[in-house]
Amino acid sequence: MKKVSKVASILLLLSTSLFAELKEITISKQYGLSYLALTVLEEKKLIEKYAKNDGLGDIKVNWVTFGGGSVANDALLSGNAQLVSGGNSPFIRLWDKTNGKVKALAALNEIPISFVSNNPNVKSIKDLTSKDKIAVPSVKVSIQSSILQMAVAKEFGIKNYDKFDSLTVSLKHPDAYLAVTTGTTEVNGHIGAEPFTTLELENPKVHEVFNSYDVLGGSHTSNLVWTSEDFYKNNPKLSKVIVEALDEANKLIKENQDEVIKLYLTSTKSNESPEIIAKVLNNKTISYGTKPKENITEFSDFLFDIGAIKQKPTDWKELFFDTVK
Repeated sequence: MKKVSKVASILLLLSTSLFAELKEITISKQYGLSYLALTVLEEKKLIEKYAKNDGLGDIKVNWVTFGGGSVANDALLSGNAQLVSGGNSPFIRLWDKTNGKVKALAALNEIPISFVSNNPNVKSIKDLTSKDKIAVPSVKVSIQSSILQMAVAKEFGIKNYDKFDSLTVSLKHPDAYLAVTTGTTEVNGHIGAEPFTTLELENPKVHEVFNSYDVLGGSHTSNLVWTSEDFYKNNPKLSKVIVEALDEANKLIKENQDEVIKLYLTSTKSNESPEIIAKVLNNKTISYGTKPKENITEFSDFLFDIGAIKQKPTDWKELFFDTVK
């Protein structure tokens, strides 16, 4: 009996070690209010809180900030991050590249993505010329690049979707904001993110040309958190914990605006006024939540149509783990 008991104990120990969930993870975010929920997670240590409450013990969460989705994808593939965040276009490209081995854990928000310009002659996309330079986080692969291509396809036809790709340059949102508002570089346009769009439009020389809601005919999921199938399978409780933590963060954004604004400004060490951040958060076209809009497949359909991906989902659920279904 003692031998059987000892063997059973060893097997139990092995199974526990084999299936133990990670105690340390790295998550990436990017610049701006699109990643506000992640900032709240970081500052209030909500993942750590829910992990302990759900019996996972102490979890160490490392945070890194990237300038675009392509860098985030590289970090995930290389193992330098377990979860990354960004726009839906770079995510969908990686979902396709890995044959669905990478999926989204949760959506982050619905935020219109605006194209602004300090060129008074650019009133619509038809007015762009070779003299215009448009900043995006990642040329061709960012959601901002996709929005430009979708707008071009809508105006000039799908075969001409890349008509203005040559006008785009890769810049982080803070650098693009400075370029457009100071007019000291050749960059005179920016397809950006909040709060940079609102800040840019505070400048009387800057105007909005169009936004992504105009292009798609309504609101859409803009940003997500995604991870690998291996992480999700090996860390089911932790995956659930992260979504639970995001739900609390989104509740705080909705109900405790003053606290959230302080957290954001402290975390980012930004010079924006609390009033500007409040103006963005009070914009009725913006919402934060973990469940995606079903029309996210409009992005995958477009990427498939232009040959950027080889397969397309027939339903948004194919892009997500079951944490938000």
